[in-house]
Amino acid sequence: MEKEKLRVDKYLWSIRLFKTRRLATDACNNGKVKYEGENVKPGKNVHLGDVYEVRTEGRKWVIKVTGLLHTRVKYEEAVKHYTDLTPPEELEKAKIQAASFFSGKRLSKIGRPTKKERRDLDEFMEGEEG
Repeated sequence: MEKEKLRVDKYLWSIRLFKTRRLATDACNNGKVKYEGENVKPGKNVHLGDVYEVRTEGRKWVIKVTGLLHTRVKYEEAVKHYTDLTPPEELEKAKIQAASFFSGKRLSKIGRPTKKERRDLDEFMEGEEG
């Protein structure tokens, strides 16, 4: 029994590789999604066992389709519909990039004191003088 067809852009969005369906469609159109080394059009039908190479903003994925998912579900459910076959060296690259990414937050105990630390320091110094 053939289930209804599922487009690759909708599948990639529903398993949460892309935040929006539009991003998934654009990735297909821009050659960031490959099946057997060939670029995939967004309307290509997904089948169980297909293996796709997907380049997202953060990293490169190699996924095997283990279940068809027509609607977007929470991450815990979504991961049950594909197997991540990404080579370990790609995952290492992603970790290095994440570690070097600057979040804009000040690291604690480094740099200028916070307002509270400054007040505590001033109080301490005034106590020393008297």
